[in-house]
Amino acid sequence: MVRIPFLRKRSKMAFLIVFGTLVALITLTRIPLGFVMVLCGIGGIALLHPRGFDAAFSIAEREIVNLAMNEQFATMPLFVMMGVFVVKAGLADDLFGMAQRWIGHKRGGLGMATILACGGFAALSGSSTASAATMAKICVPPMRDADYDEGFSAAAVAAGGTMGILIPPSGALIVYALLTEESIGELFIAGLVPGLLQLFLYVIAGGIVARLFPLWAPAGPVFGWRDRFAALGKVWGVLALFAMVMLGLVFGIFTATEAAGFGAGGAFLFSVARGRMSFGVLAESLREAARISGMIFLVASGALVLNQFVNISGLAGDLVGGISNLGLSPFHVILCLIAFYMVLGCFLDGFAIIFLTVPVVVPVVAALGYDLVWWGIVTVIIVEISLITPPVGMNVYILKAMLPKVSIMRIFRGVMPFFVMDMLRLVAILAFPMIALWLVEFSR
Repeated sequence: MVRIPFLRKRSKMAFLIVFGTLVALITLTRIPLGFVMVLCGIGGIALLHPRGFDAAFSIAEREIVNLAMNEQFATMPLFVMMGVFVVKAGLADDLFGMAQRWIGHKRGGLGMATILACGGFAALSGSSTASAATMAKICVPPMRDADYDEGFSAAAVAAGGTMGILIPPSGALIVYALLTEESIGELFIAGLVPGLLQLFLYVIAGGIVARLFPLWAPAGPVFGWRDRFAALGKVWGVLALFAMVMLGLVFGIFTATEAAGFGAGGAFLFSVARGRMSFGVLAESLREAARISGMIFLVASGALVLNQFVNISGLAGDLVGGISNLGLSPFHVILCLIAFYMVLGCFLDGFAIIFLTVPVVVPVVAALGYDLVWWGIVTVIIVEISLITPPVGMNVYILKAMLPKVSIMRIFRGVMPFFVMDMLRLVAILAFPMIALWLVEFSR
């Protein structure tokens, strides 16, 4: 039996106290996650540092100020603003209308149109939960009118909404970059192909379900070519904006911050051109973007303070040493970490998983010699899966709240084909890391 050398006695005790308190506060109270992490990080540093709370407050202050001054963090509010402007422009309806007119007449076509519309909206909004909540109002009623199975209809929206956390611009990837000091631009580029692969596999899943269970997903109405091109004309501008942002990143024309500014400005002009922008709407959009960005800033600050406690405790180094003594191959360690994330995803929100685990797990992955950009994509994919995994699949419960007559078990049953596709994609990226990295290598 191999004995794993763990933390020094005092560090071990501090670690157990801090993370026990952290889990208890997250589980049993309604205190915001950011405040919980800041408080626990300060308390942990005070337990270990010779100067106690004086040092803890000084370190916390430095981390928060550094985050506020971090040029990379400026991408977050700009991309959030881009998503808010896109929502105000009413693009969600038009994306589904366009997809419905082009493929809705096929068996299972409305389900596949829902996936495509969710993918397009998620890519522009950058939020999985917002995508699920918004698209549920738009996509479910037409599928209900076409006699779709309600569990499958809800599952298509719940699964489609998960794409917002990976397809750039992604708030999760920005947070991962801030915590690991990796390039936001490279993470966005790395997320593009896996995100499009997810979109393709989800459409395939919808088609397979329609073939196996034709009563779940019958054919929808047929639209003429004039209607199809008219619907395409309503969305081509913002899709072109997304393409220009991504091409600018891939070819090195933009930095991530410049791409965010270009995207936010383009989305604003798109909203103005569609007649959806007024001074009142602009003020509301800015308030919403500020609220979302402030919430993310608070949680990211807490994660960075907690990260300093982890560094001082020596947890990461002891964990690396303990894993080395087990004699496992690097790939087996990665598989163990993925299994750990999959279990954690059944009980915690996706962003909470990133904030709580990245400071501990990333040093282990780096010591094994793996590319941290690749690991960031793997982490976000696992977080995506957690959004539709029982018992705490966030997107599933959002759909349940919006469709109270549909049982939660019917939605989870409908999600299973999409879950299988997610697992196939995860296996593919583990086996062939260049799926995520080849565009990054091209852009370097």
